[in-house]
Amino acid sequence: MNPVLPHQCTLPDVADTEAFGRELAADLAAGDVVILDGPLGAGKTALARGIGAGLGVIGRVSSPTFIIARQHRAGADGRPGMIHVDAYRLGGLDELDALDLDTDLDDSVVVVEWGEGVAERLSRRHLLVRLSRDVDTDERTATYGWIDSHPR
Repeated sequence: MNPVLPHQCTLPDVADTEAFGRELAADLAAGDVVILDGPLGAGKTALARGIGAGLGVIGRVSSPTFIIARQHRAGADGRPGMIHVDAYRLGGLDELDALDLDTDLDDSVVVVEWGEGVAERLSRRHLLVRLSRDVDTDERTATYGWIDSHPR
């Protein structure tokens, strides 16, 4: 499945990518799944860092590559926590299921790097953000939109 994503923005640098994540976080609630896709160096972790900042989660948001999933508790402002997952090293749907992320959806936003084609099953709908990077200018582009994971 290759859905057409309705929105696009240009992210000239890492600070812009993090700011975009903070903007996205303003509309996120517990139970939401955000799937970040794009090549190495496209800004997935920077975007997750911005989402975490926008949610006000506790702790430094960094790449969960070697631990697969990292839980960030909610801050004091009543916003949800965040589960930050790197699906790159997962061997398939069984390993994703073993993380038991669907139980975390009650209290958290789940952000999954490298999650397209794997993490859609976590929720009825998800926010898909595809990031690309121009190697000449180092500028990133985000194409994004909400996708119904289980169309009727």
